[in-house]
Amino acid sequence: MEIQARAKINWTLDVVGRRGDGYHMLDMLMQPLTLCDTLRIEPADALSLGIEGADGLSADDDNLILRAARALQTAAGIDAGASVHLTKRIPMGAGLGGGSADAAAALKGLNAFWGIGYDLDKLCAIGVKLGADVPFCLHDAPRRAQGIGEILFPIESRVFPLVLIQPCEALSTKEVFSAYHQSHIAPPDTENALAALAAGNLNALKASAGNVLESASIPLRPRIAEAKAALYEAGAAFAQMTGSGSVVFGAFESKAAADQAFEALKTRYPVCIRTATAC
Repeated sequence: MEIQARAKINWTLDVVGRRGDGYHMLDMLMQPLTLCDTLRIEPADALSLGIEGADGLSADDDNLILRAARALQTAAGIDAGASVHLTKRIPMGAGLGGGSADAAAALKGLNAFWGIGYDLDKLCAIGVKLGADVPFCLHDAPRRAQGIGEILFPIESRVFPLVLIQPCEALSTKEVFSAYHQSHIAPPDTENALAALAAGNLNALKASAGNVLESASIPLRPRIAEAKAALYEAGAAFAQMTGSGSVVFGAFESKAAADQAFEALKTRYPVCIRTATAC
């Protein structure tokens, strides 16, 4: 069995509160991408994981794929085996949800592979304990995410050509949120951003969308602002950091415009990816 684990971007990210346990309450508009990792699952007596395409990613017990597999085994009361092979394409430490996507793919794939038969709600209940973005990745469709990211509502969006740039080293979520709490950052206009996404209007999206963690991150990683400016100079209609960084994406009015920007930027940025949103 092979299953895709699709990356995501944040069109909006707003921090609206904080729970007593320290988790931030968020309001986000997110959409999956055609950019994806791939999990291949084969029969085996024991559970194992192999990885290609990510030298720095551990295949030990702390890997989210193995954690997801064991959480599923525990919930179902089984001790089944499987050989899982991950082909990694989503940059790590990027704000693209790669780890969460891999965990979600493991839950969805092994649920079918082992014949467990859990529905999406049950898988989400298991997944949210692994990471706040895992339920979104299990839904694998445009969603408004609230709570810590686990309360999901369908939204309408379009296919937008994208160029992704990772201009600097990864940011820790903790340091980004710490910087956010020391700043005064205007929130995005989420309702108007919803309407702009549904209409496919990138100009209106530029006027209403936003990521409050971007402004907090730029003083820590100035190259984020430089990459955003480079995407606009290359013709992006809208550019923004995704998640807690460090990837910046540019959305374009046409595939031709995105292709041209990619050709102009790929020699300047070692991590430069041509992709698109997926509905």
